[in-house]
Amino acid sequence: MTKKTRKKIAIIEDEQSLLWALCDQLECAEYEMLTALDGKYGLEMVKKQKPDLILLDIVLPKMDGFSVLRALKKDPKTKKIPVVILSNLAQDLDKEKGIKLGAEKYLVKTDVEIEELPKIIKRYIV
Repeated sequence: MTKKTRKKIAIIEDEQSLLWALCDQLECAEYEMLTALDGKYGLEMVKKQKPDLILLDIVLPKMDGFSVLRALKKDPKTKKIPVVILSNLAQDLDKEKGIKLGAEKYLVKTDVEIEELPKIIKRYIV
């Protein structure tokens, strides 16, 4: 019997405590985690690892989340990877920009219970 390979989720988030909480929550849900604390490293990691889904913050050091998203969607190797934005930026303009740039979903951190994330993410992982 072959062991089912776990889906990979990349989390690009600069707030370390939130990053760990997200990892705990999602690893419990049987995902393999890839993490980055800044946008530049996150983009490089995604290009190498090809995760099944990306959880992306917008306010990041070295390269903001919108720039990461733009770069991912321009690259034929990464453009099909679903991106879910998880940000503190709650303005409608930011949400519209994220969706327009290609994110599947834009979640505001304060509106989401961390325990709900595995259910939300499941909808976007093929």
